[in-house]
Amino acid sequence: QVQLVESGGGSVQAGGSLRLSCAASAYLYSMPYMAWFRQAPGQEREGVAAIYRGGLRTSYADSVKGGFTISQDSAKLTVYLQMNSLKPDDTAMYYCAAGRVAGLPLDRYEYLYWGQGTQVTVSS
Repeated sequence: QVQLVESGGGSVQAGGSLRLSCAASAYLYSMPYMAWFRQAPGQEREGVAAIYRGGLRTSYADSVKGGFTISQDSAKLTVYLQMNSLKPDDTAMYYCAAGRVAGLPLDRYEYLYWGQGTQVTVSS
């Protein structure tokens, strides 16, 4: 099977935390890069965090550095996004992606495989 399934989204108050999970098929989990993107209504989809070869390298958008952490668990074929100190501006649909990536790890056009998304809503 070839799939990515996100979970862990929800509604939280500003300052709260959420941990998103992306369960991958074995084939997609073997891709060199896995990443998280987000898209708010009327906004461009943006890269949030990416991880290479299980943690050899990581990349983060400047807007989430210090608050978000991407990680992987090989035993569970799962990539995580720990989000702390959430702000209303973090409200968006969050998508998991996998790919080989020839250019920038946070460029949405580098990824061919996508999950269906999980909604994160942060209230003031």
